[in-house]
Amino acid sequence: MTPTEAAASVRTTYREALRMALREALQRDERVFLMGEDVARYGGTYAVSKGLFEEFGEERVRDTPLSESAFVGAGIGAAIGGMRPIVEIMTVNFSLLALDQIVNNAATLRHMSGGQVSVPLVIRMATGGGRQLAAQHSHSLEGWYAHVPGLRILAPATLEDARGMLWTALEDPDTVIIFEHALLYSLEGELPASAGAVDIDRAAVRRSGDDVTLITYGGTLGKAMQAAEQLAQAGIAAEVIDLRTLRPLDTATILASVRKTHRAVVVDEGWKSVGLSAEISARIMEGALYELDAPVARVCSKEVPVPYARHMEEAALPQVADIVVAAHGTLHRV
Repeated sequence: MTPTEAAASVRTTYREALRMALREALQRDERVFLMGEDVARYGGTYAVSKGLFEEFGEERVRDTPLSESAFVGAGIGAAIGGMRPIVEIMTVNFSLLALDQIVNNAATLRHMSGGQVSVPLVIRMATGGGRQLAAQHSHSLEGWYAHVPGLRILAPATLEDARGMLWTALEDPDTVIIFEHALLYSLEGELPASAGAVDIDRAAVRRSGDDVTLITYGGTLGKAMQAAEQLAQAGIAAEVIDLRTLRPLDTATILASVRKTHRAVVVDEGWKSVGLSAEISARIMEGALYELDAPVARVCSKEVPVPYARHMEEAALPQVADIVVAAHGTLHRV
């Protein structure tokens, strides 16, 4: 990095980038408020909202009772009433307690009202395993929500997206769910001082290559990038696609890459059965079957509840070595 580039960027973390986005949203629009369990005085379970209560007060940063159905429902009502609520659900497993509100109300009211009622609600939640929190707190259920029309599903994997996706989401007339992989909160990097709102319609090519396409999102982007580096040492140029938005999927970017490399590996921390990786594989085969030189490979979590013991948890979740092996398999170089 040149001195000029260094001066134009700040060293920060994913957590702090999210806080910047929240602060900006609260400053820019008085209709915006944040609510959820422990988001105010405690500063958030993952310290994302730390300091915002003191800065904006209890009307704008609100602690809620331990009832996901109740406070997500309140967020839906506030959004219908003209506010721009940001609801934080502590972890994705707790969102199951609000499925009726999210799937039966937030996702459907525009359709059921003939376009008269919008629900411009943003829901943030932590997702993913790798923290030894055992089976009930290690889910990756993004694919479940990506199945539902009426929702937009985002998965920021970089500091820039953590900083910039929120404002764009707040401008969407439909409900947007932002999945933040919990292992990313401490991710450090350089964030351009000019960083702001980002496009949430398109996937991003994080690394160019001609031999195989690695398709991933969220917490597994870093593993895919590491795998691509290892593959490069073996003379294999992997292209890495960061999906960024899981609904709607940017199929065009996926297919353009596959038509170039003729091979694809989908990396998803969700389970393989009836999952997001299956949907992506199907779209590739529907749109680029005759461009493929090998079947689409998938690297997903094992079909088990995520174990507590660290060595077993690591074995259950996708790892860099698994991605490398899968990529080699598409090239018949196992």
